[in-house]
Amino acid sequence: MKIDPIIAVSNVPETSKWYQSVFDCSSIHGGDEFDVLVTKEGEIFICLHKWNKHDHPTMKNPEIAAGNGLILYFRTENMTEIRQNLTKIGYKVEREIQSNPNSGKREFSLRDPNGYYLTISEFHKFEG
Repeated sequence: MKIDPIIAVSNVPETSKWYQSVFDCSSIHGGDEFDVLVTKEGEIFICLHKWNKHDHPTMKNPEIAAGNGLILYFRTENMTEIRQNLTKIGYKVEREIQSNPNSGKREFSLRDPNGYYLTISEFHKFEG
């Protein structure tokens, strides 16, 4: 089983460009109301959906704080490259690379242009 996260955004094309520049992913759908971004291996990475389109109950009110109760947690072998991409575009992070005291893994955190909280972690398998 896989999960394809779909987040509501105010501007799909601009948000798509941001994710592509930071995560080195690409669009396979495109459009003003919906986009699907995939990894180099063709796996769905994240989907972007315009607020208040297609009558989805959790995507109707853009006045509610984006991502309340949600952390998009990315485990990747490209953590350093992602951090460098953010530096290249002059994008601010909220927490610099540090060791997470719970997992013992290196990670950093930021908010995307729509306010979603992202944590980028070095790749690891969950060892509960």
